[in-house]
Amino acid sequence: MSVLILSSHGRFCESLKESVEMIFGPQEKIVTLPFLEEEGEAEFLAKFEAIKNAHPEEELVAFADLFGGTPCNQLSKLVMTGESLSLYSGMNMPMVISFLNAQLTGQDFNGVTDAQDGIKFVNDLLPKL
Repeated sequence: MSVLILSSHGRFCESLKESVEMIFGPQEKIVTLPFLEEEGEAEFLAKFEAIKNAHPEEELVAFADLFGGTPCNQLSKLVMTGESLSLYSGMNMPMVISFLNAQLTGQDFNGVTDAQDGIKFVNDLLPKL
């Protein structure tokens, strides 16, 4: 089973993990990697290294909150230099749930499609009274 890293500006990733755990219960294979306002690149990368070292034999998958944002950019640099990491941006709850379902059922992970499919303009789906 892969380790899922949720990374974001601030503590959004921690709150997202808590929300997912309301549905699935505690998730030991989900870790958070917040980029905090008082941190720089070195501190962020040190936290990533600590996560990697805590899971030396496991595949790492990372979801970042925003394409082009600092967490995604820092993780992208690692991928470009050969780090074994699958990186997705646009992190949202349907994406995390899709990942967990794929892990539990052994099916392929279709995170991009599932994340997009979770976006609805609800007004258009409601009956008109």
